[in-house]
Amino acid sequence: MEGRRTAIQPIDSVIEVLLREGSVAGADGVLRPLHPVALPTHTAAVLGDWVLRERAVHTIEIGLAFAFSALHICRALLLNGQPGARHVVTDPHQLKGYASAGIRVLEQAGVQHLVEFHPEESQLLLPRFIKDGRSFDLGFVDGNHRFDYVFVDLFFLGRLIRKGGAVIVDDYDLPGIRRAVAFFIANLGWTVEAVVDDRMAVVRTAAASDARDFRFFADF
Repeated sequence: MEGRRTAIQPIDSVIEVLLREGSVAGADGVLRPLHPVALPTHTAAVLGDWVLRERAVHTIEIGLAFAFSALHICRALLLNGQPGARHVVTDPHQLKGYASAGIRVLEQAGVQHLVEFHPEESQLLLPRFIKDGRSFDLGFVDGNHRFDYVFVDLFFLGRLIRKGGAVIVDDYDLPGIRRAVAFFIANLGWTVEAVVDDRMAVVRTAAASDARDFRFFADF
């Protein structure tokens, strides 16, 4: 455990600097405010706690931005101490819109070896992961916040996350996101385990295989 604590010290140092300075510099030298883009500190810490609770080894995140949530996920992966830990992130806006600010943060924290980054839209990447037979222990959705995009993200993650695994959804207070989650609860037997600070929902996928009749549909 002492070795794990040592491994997370650079992450804690970077988190401390981010919170103290309140901004992140991209490769273009422009300082961008950390909030409100990044998760609130308490919510990010709870995200890390769920990675620990699920004993996750392979995690996936939709939306990197300033990597504040990714830092907390990587921190928890290191504390879990499992060999082969990997955090996959996809964000089509990271290289241009954020000028690689999140990638730079990951490098500063020394966790780039844990992270597999894809600069593309999740609805294009996730089906390839399914085709390649990849699977994950926990997912975090914080990308495009429109109903249709979140719905598609959840649909594909439902096939990528282990049965009975956790999918954590940010901005659950937005009607479109809450509505998207509601479909999977009503029709696929997913459950809401917790809602954090009225904005982040921890959703658990069904433990059993989908056995619905093709005519079944529950309004949501």
